[in-house]
Amino acid sequence: MSHPAEQAAVLTVRAVLFDMDGTLVDSTAVVEQVWTEFAERHGLDIEEILRTSHGVQAGDTVRRFAPAGADLAALTAELGEMERTRTDGVIALPGATALLAALPDEAIALVTSADRILADVRMRAAGLAMPTTAVTAEAVTRGKPDPEGYLKAAALLGAGPADVVVFEDAPAGIAAARAAGMRTVVVGDAGGELEPGMWRIRDYSAVTVTAVKDDDGGHLISLAI
Repeated sequence: MSHPAEQAAVLTVRAVLFDMDGTLVDSTAVVEQVWTEFAERHGLDIEEILRTSHGVQAGDTVRRFAPAGADLAALTAELGEMERTRTDGVIALPGATALLAALPDEAIALVTSADRILADVRMRAAGLAMPTTAVTAEAVTRGKPDPEGYLKAAALLGAGPADVVVFEDAPAGIAAARAAGMRTVVVGDAGGELEPGMWRIRDYSAVTVTAVKDDDGGHLISLAI
């Protein structure tokens, strides 16, 4: 028997927030390649890094695993440069291009643990349009799993948490969305057990959208998932 939260649903919201890596963009191969090279270069535990780093700001992962006394800023900058120059195999998840095109730009935002340069690189490599509103690593003081990024994006779009849905794939991002009080659609099979107010999709192939203007000039968006 399926969990009730796994059943198909129609979500009506005023804003839609997306994580990037693993949610809109499949960058798993390049992420694992970069982290493996970085870990080997600096003698770090690659298995533990890959287990815990997904959805988390790179600087937070470097801070957690770097040897005592290491130059954290230099290591983070080194990792960032490696990430920005690797785009082989970066592709959009099925249906992501059509979904973004169907949604009103003024009602969507990207909320990613990547910095703005890396976000631009990966979205462009995947052939996806960057939403006008994007909350990247530089825009927050606390990265995921803290809810700051999602709360900031909702505020920029003029929507309260109860009127927002978040698409996420990683445990840290899911925790951030849930802490922000937002309904959450888990993309893929990560993220653990679903709770009330959560749904799961494989990708966006079967997601449909209806968006209409309301009397206040905003949007009412219905997502069939």
